[in-house]
Amino acid sequence: MLEKLRLVENRYLELEDMSGRPDFYNDPKQAASLLREQRSLEPIVSAYRRYLAAKQTAAEMLEMLSGPLEPDMKALCQEELDEAKAQMPVLEQELKLLLLPKDPNDEKNVILEIRAGVGGEESALFAHSLFRMYSMYAEKQGWNIEVTTLNETELGGIKEIVCLVTGQGAYSRLKFETGVHRVQRVPETESGGRVHTSTATVAMLPEVDEVSVELNPADIKMEVFRSSGAGGQHVNKTSSAVRLIHIPTGTVVECQQERSQVQNREKAMRILYSRLYQAQQEAQAASLSAEKRAQVGMGMRNEKIRTYNFPQSRVTDHRIGLTLYKIGEIMDGNLDEIIDALVTADQAEKLQRSQESDDL
Repeated sequence: MLEKLRLVENRYLELEDMSGRPDFYNDPKQAASLLREQRSLEPIVSAYRRYLAAKQTAAEMLEMLSGPLEPDMKALCQEELDEAKAQMPVLEQELKLLLLPKDPNDEKNVILEIRAGVGGEESALFAHSLFRMYSMYAEKQGWNIEVTTLNETELGGIKEIVCLVTGQGAYSRLKFETGVHRVQRVPETESGGRVHTSTATVAMLPEVDEVSVELNPADIKMEVFRSSGAGGQHVNKTSSAVRLIHIPTGTVVECQQERSQVQNREKAMRILYSRLYQAQQEAQAASLSAEKRAQVGMGMRNEKIRTYNFPQSRVTDHRIGLTLYKIGEIMDGNLDEIIDALVTADQAEKLQRSQESDDL
């Protein structure tokens, strides 16, 4: 590990030197890429230098304690030695986590898709509740949400909604939300007070660029139609909504929230690229062994990942066995406690696999 850390520090110093040269910004695209790499290495280098400092301090204190010292100085050296020894295993663990392979999609924006599942109108109302929850969480994070497709029910529920979530690190925080979400509550439409169980599916796809997916323009069929829903006279008179059909896979993407057909097509293409990329990833995962498939992610679209029990004010994430009795706060977008726990569990699993690999 120390040899790997030395190489990381050397690369960091190299990038630091390059960024100080007068011609560094002659190629803005390359400069931005190198600066991103430098920023990604900075936490590793910082922890590595703190580790080396603690190690050096421990060595120096041991050397001083081996010679004659006044009682006060001896006590001070012993205190510094104990502190350095306590820091080293903590920093070692931090470095192991920092050296784990990074998900290349973590810093990307997100295509958020929510669809009503089992449970009729109550399922659609729950889908609306989930959209509200994620919207409030995005607002707390300083992210922006743009709705591209919205299919509502007469009672204000959501049959389907597709959004673009833009913001730094959005995918790194939302990627574990993919899967089936289950709700247990008394529906607004229930007069007898009985608790119903309904579901909605959530998909969080990383927004990918064009180079990530090979796409032949001849394989895309575009249809235009009139937007539905709120929007006044405009939606009734203008065929601005866009439907894209990827003929080889049958993937269909719609966007109808913008007034311009050009804008709708642009957003629909962004979603299409991400869906095709996700399909490629899932196809690759399906070809792996069961053990490898389990390592691909913590939640597939058809996997029940979380239950929201309103009568008990309980939210349970079934993947990590986490139960919190604060459903009101969670539905208001306070998701960090759940997401932090999922990130920690994912890191622990990766660290275990890394250590098992090293032992082989």
